[in-house]
Amino acid sequence: MDYLNAFWVGGLICALVQILMEKTKLMPGRIMVLLVCSGAVLSALGWYQPFVDFAGAGASVPLLGFGHTLMKGVKEAVEQNGFLGLFTGGFQAGAAGTAAALIFGYLASLVFKPKMKK
Repeated sequence: MDYLNAFWVGGLICALVQILMEKTKLMPGRIMVLLVCSGAVLSALGWYQPFVDFAGAGASVPLLGFGHTLMKGVKEAVEQNGFLGLFTGGFQAGAAGTAAALIFGYLASLVFKPKMKK
């Protein structure tokens, strides 16, 4: 059942974002920022963690989940380091995922030989 919940929740998030892209004139970069900020706000309000507990990867993998991860890292760092945690928590929480994206993106570019568009 966990896989089914992850699949339909992740698919629903993607479908709603696709509708947002089709029906508005928002640029993809702005939509990405909106998703990350929405995930952070929902996490700060305490509403996103129950959603992650229900949907698993379907809620934690999309950009909403990245905002949740950043906010969770900031909360933990503030508890440990006080005010300084506001500046370090998000970096510590998101470092592994960001590094993995950079490394795998670079490896993919070596394998597939990307070319510039003309």
